[in-house]
Amino acid sequence: MKKERYVPTVKSAVLAFCFSILALMSACAAAPAEASGTQTEQLAVIEETEKVEEANALDGEHEEAEVSAEAEEPAALVYDTSMQYNAAALADGDKLLGGTYTAEGDDESVLEASGTVQASVTGAVLQKLGGSASSADASSFRGVNAGVRVYGNAVVSLTDCEILATAPNATGVFAYEDGVIYMDNCTVNVTGGGAGGVQVAGGGTLIGHDLTVTSASKAAIRSDRGGGTLILDGGSYTSTGSNGCPAIYSTADITVRNADCVSENSRAVIIEGKNSVTLENCTLTGNDQSTKEGSVKANVLLYQSASGDASEGTSVFSMTGGSMTCRSGAMFYCTNTASKVYLTNAELILSEDGTLLIVSAGRWGKDGRNGGDCAFYAADQTLEGDIIVDSISTLVLDLTNSSYTGAIRGEGSVSVTMDAASTWALTGDSYITSLSGDLSGLNLNGYTLYVNGVAYAA
Repeated sequence: MKKERYVPTVKSAVLAFCFSILALMSACAAAPAEASGTQTEQLAVIEETEKVEEANALDGEHEEAEVSAEAEEPAALVYDTSMQYNAAALADGDKLLGGTYTAEGDDESVLEASGTVQASVTGAVLQKLGGSASSADASSFRGVNAGVRVYGNAVVSLTDCEILATAPNATGVFAYEDGVIYMDNCTVNVTGGGAGGVQVAGGGTLIGHDLTVTSASKAAIRSDRGGGTLILDGGSYTSTGSNGCPAIYSTADITVRNADCVSENSRAVIIEGKNSVTLENCTLTGNDQSTKEGSVKANVLLYQSASGDASEGTSVFSMTGGSMTCRSGAMFYCTNTASKVYLTNAELILSEDGTLLIVSAGRWGKDGRNGGDCAFYAADQTLEGDIIVDSISTLVLDLTNSSYTGAIRGEGSVSVTMDAASTWALTGDSYITSLSGDLSGLNLNGYTLYVNGVAYAA
């Protein structure tokens, strides 16, 4: 903790002056005839007074400067984690400082809060080392067995905490059923199977700043049935598991800013149904290693499953600034859902596959009705790579002050709109159904552009 420092003053000078004044006053009282003194003596007293006042003023400024300098360099906080505690239910007004809390029972969280509870935990080590959830759904949908579980309108703040979850189906930190969690400068390490890093479901809210999250089974940033709100600013989020372990999995509204998100063996982002992921100035890396029959490898998947975990509707992916690296497959894949993709000044690094976007049927949905409908908006953006749209899918591509280098293939419905500041340089014969806007930036590059089956002539 920061300690206050005593800064000495010029008290000796002040005291000396005070004693001289008292002596002068005594002399005046004893000899009134001499009280007026000479003009020279009076001026000397005035000058001495001004000097002391000036010294006091300078000393005050010096003291303020010392205090200000100290405030700018607070001492590093060191928390005592040597005290050992069992799992606990937080009560309203609790303010835990330091300590190591451990849970090893089935369906047991290290710290849990529900109802009209507002509590804070600072500098604690929270360990979920044993015990399993009564079911995978109870863990994934309601946060049962999580390291920290907050629900039922409770509000909990976690600051400078370390959360470790090694038990099966033990999510690191879970906000559920209108519970709210605030996190700052925390680390979350989840090594048990069937669980993610930080998660919301059932309308929970989690807001984090400068977190370091690692998950070995499911997404480092995750939501599940019932959705919620998850907002993260700063930090790093890494998923190390096999396929099905993206950096971000969304059945909610998830916003991530100024962060580094990595999936070592899976997609970077998955959005299911009527939900969203918004990224601002982030770096993303994905490496899809999907092996299931009918899987299409891609960095960002926008889809609708039959699980019932997400309402049907439009999946929305938005990225402003930052960069996204795809190490395997296409950059984007839309299937069995409507989707919107918004890109603004984001760097896209394609895999060797060289595919920007696939809109097509896949292994979800009813055959013949499971294509994708994608609206793809690029502003101040550089796009490269082929686009593939199958016969039961649609694409609207809108370019604003952007450049696209690539070919559009397939039998689906494709509309392309360009403004005067945009360009499209073909890298192969391309097939679309409509072309509009200012076409001065269209460069056929020796290839043929078919619009509704008719070769376009510039």
